[in-house]
Amino acid sequence: MLDLKASSGGAAAGELGRSLHTRSDRSFNRRTRLSFYNRTFKLICIVSAIFVCLILFSILFLMGRTGMLTFNEVSVAEFFLSTEWVPENEQYGALVFIFGTFALTALTMLISVPISVLVAVFLAEMSPQWLKTLLRPVLDLLVGIPSVVYGFLGMTILIPMLRDMTGTNIGDGLLAAAIVLTIMVLPTISRISDDAITAVPKKYRDASYALGASRFQTIAKVVLPAARSGIMYAGILGMARAIGETMAVVMVIGNTPQLGSGLFQPTAVLTSNIVMQIANVPFDSTWNYALYLMGFLLLMISLLMIVVIRMIQRKGAAS
Repeated sequence: MLDLKASSGGAAAGELGRSLHTRSDRSFNRRTRLSFYNRTFKLICIVSAIFVCLILFSILFLMGRTGMLTFNEVSVAEFFLSTEWVPENEQYGALVFIFGTFALTALTMLISVPISVLVAVFLAEMSPQWLKTLLRPVLDLLVGIPSVVYGFLGMTILIPMLRDMTGTNIGDGLLAAAIVLTIMVLPTISRISDDAITAVPKKYRDASYALGASRFQTIAKVVLPAARSGIMYAGILGMARAIGETMAVVMVIGNTPQLGSGLFQPTAVLTSNIVMQIANVPFDSTWNYALYLMGFLLLMISLLMIVVIRMIQRKGAAS
């Protein structure tokens, strides 16, 4: 009997040992698999990041290297300071397009930013909840409308309207392009500004009201200063889209290589000049190199804006 019990106890102990050993093996295998998956995922992420950086630097290198070939035939001063753009006569002055780009962007921001901030203040501070629920999705949908639709509406509706209002035969120019771009960037600036204003803590408003401030004083002197970094972020994003916009601008600005001395005078910007001329230009020509240099300038402006946005984000996070 004792031998029987001893043998059964030994068998049970052996079975328990094998079970524990099996579980230990399974746990070890699971940890090994998880470690392998984590390392593989990390490696994929690193390779993807390196691939994206390579694409970016390759584009910058290609645009910059090709664009710099312009200066083999054209001086730096002529390219940046001359207003004569006549490629048929070997004249490649890009000042018209550079000036037009910055003038159009400045005019667009001058119109769009105040309107967008007012819309954001209304949404965040004054409108009832049912109206917020209605308007915010509408603004989000407006962001996704293709730019060619805005340009087509501007060409067929806005320009004839401007002609009737001013009594001139020409309605395209800086003002028409700025109005179209304002309509395009307004949803973006409004929604980001709305989020920035909504994120201001309620205790700021309560403290302002407790001190006897009115709603207008609270919004102007407490809420807007507190949301300043977010509003600046929204404005720079809108500016980046305005500078890089092509099709809508091509359809309403006139595409004439002359300085836009008036709001209703046809002119051109960097993007419109590139898209209008690049298709019919020989690759190994100074004309093509000059267009590449214009594209490189746009890239550098966009990168500069991204750097500014990152600085604003860090400043807002630190504050």
